Amino acid sequence: MATHTPTDILLHQRSRVLEVAFDDGARYKLSCEYLRVHSPSAEVRGHGPGQGVLQLGKEGVSITQIEPVGNYAVKLVFDDGHDTGLYTWDYLYKLGNEFEHNWQVYLEALAEAGHVRQATDA
Repeated sequence: MATHTPTDILLHQRSRVLEVAFDDGARYKLSCEYLRVHSPSAEVRGHGPGQGVLQLGKEGVSITQIEPVGNYAVKLVFDDGHDTGLYTWDYLYKLGNEFEHNWQVYLEALAEAGHVRQATDA
């Protein structure tokens, strides 16, 4: 059973931000890029520790569909074709709560890989 339950999920298509409000009052605005590069799928996370794959070129990615999965998760469908991995309520909460740290680690990994993020029109 989920520890945190969303009370509202709203996709802002123009700014490519998913806003999620939770029953404890927490509210997070998570960019589609952030959600895509932190997908819980095996394609992104790998099949074990240290097997994650850095996602490059996801600056302009958008979510095209949000599909509920039972009472515990959503499946996010991205316009780059990625549609695997279930975002449980607790995982979405964790992504929101740990955004600053996760985003910094992601930016550092991009820099280490020699990738320069492209500006988007959002």
